Amino acid sequence: MTSAVPLGAFIAVSALLFFIGLGGVLVRRNAVVILMCVELMLNAANLAFVAFSRRFGLVDERGSVFVVFVFVVAAAEVAVGLAIILAAYRNRPTVDVDEIQRMKG
Repeated sequence: MTSAVPLGAFIAVSALLFFIGLGGVLVRRNAVVILMCVELMLNAANLAFVAFSRRFGLVDERGSVFVVFVFVVAAAEVAVGLAIILAAYRNRPTVDVDEIQRMKG
């Protein structure tokens, strides 16, 4: 038998993951770590989507469809973000966002 985990537990974990990612984006200066924190925030949203979909949508699984779209957006974000970081790294060998900001002009 499966025990039912309450929806609040999933939302609490999702909120915790989201705020850990938000804190990482606001505090860290390494561009790669910032991209990883954005991914953590997107996965927290995915967890909330799936939790609400499983709880309220027995027939309609829209939450799972949104998760697929979020994965596609996350993959595109990683590809573009890493390309920008690599291009900036070629000009100045650092991934510190403060150093990259100084290249502006």
